[in-house]
Amino acid sequence: MRITPKRLQKGDTIGIISPSSPPNLDNLKKALPFIEELGLNIKMGKSVEAKRGHLAGDDDARLADLHEMFEDPNIAGIICAGGGYGAARYTDRIDFAMIKENPKVFWGYSDITFLHTAIGQYADLVTFHGPMLASDVGKDEFHERSGRMFGQLFGPFELHYTEEVAPLETLVGGQAEGELVGGNLSLIRSSIGTKFELDTKGKILLIEDIDEEPYQVDEMLNHLKMARKFEEVAGIVIGDFKNADPKKPERSLSLDEVFADYFKDLKVPVVKGFKIGHCEPHFSVPLGAKARLDGDARTLTVLPGVE
Repeated sequence: MRITPKRLQKGDTIGIISPSSPPNLDNLKKALPFIEELGLNIKMGKSVEAKRGHLAGDDDARLADLHEMFEDPNIAGIICAGGGYGAARYTDRIDFAMIKENPKVFWGYSDITFLHTAIGQYADLVTFHGPMLASDVGKDEFHERSGRMFGQLFGPFELHYTEEVAPLETLVGGQAEGELVGGNLSLIRSSIGTKFELDTKGKILLIEDIDEEPYQVDEMLNHLKMARKFEEVAGIVIGDFKNADPKKPERSLSLDEVFADYFKDLKVPVVKGFKIGHCEPHFSVPLGAKARLDGDARTLTVLPGVE
């Protein structure tokens, strides 16, 4: 059983960090009132406004922010300002023992997937795959349902995803239970061959991505297949794949054909169409929490991510 962090309460302080690329500071500023409306106070990481090329400051500074926010007893949770690229550059230097001793809410997605996987496997902590401040909350198209998903941080309740959110399609029926793991497909693939390689045995695997054409999704799924990540998986949750249309349709499989090639013959439930990922609304989920995927009823149930 993974550690579930303590629930947030009004009056708590959350740390905001930029583990990867520099966030859009205008969007970040627009997002802060949302956090304040949740009744939370804010502490900014030192590297949030830093820039070093495509990174939010150097690796040492971003790592120091992550460590400081987990170590600080006055910080109840951590929310990432944005993704991009760069979290994996310092993951091998994270103090996972310290994080395990100071469990708290950790929230983000996209490039943050690498941190979710590492923290989950080495600190045994449930973390949250959800919209980030500059990347999502501070934009005009931020959906009310996406905002409501932050409510799961304030009390332990089950999440039930049904077709009330968006239409779903079953590729393989049946039911499965297991820890929900995964996130961004590109980052899952990039973990293969490292000490942070995602363990999918007996797990329900979530995949999502953005700006990847069908042939690129094909290549990444083939890499996971060759790495035997589908052999003992309990089930597959296919989230949103935004901007996945091929530039040359006449020379490309469709994304649906790619998914069918890899998943239709699996003996475990596979359901696609979940609004999880680079989309609005964005249904947030606790990674590492126990989940149940029902391919026949087309539902996903996830146990609480906080205590």
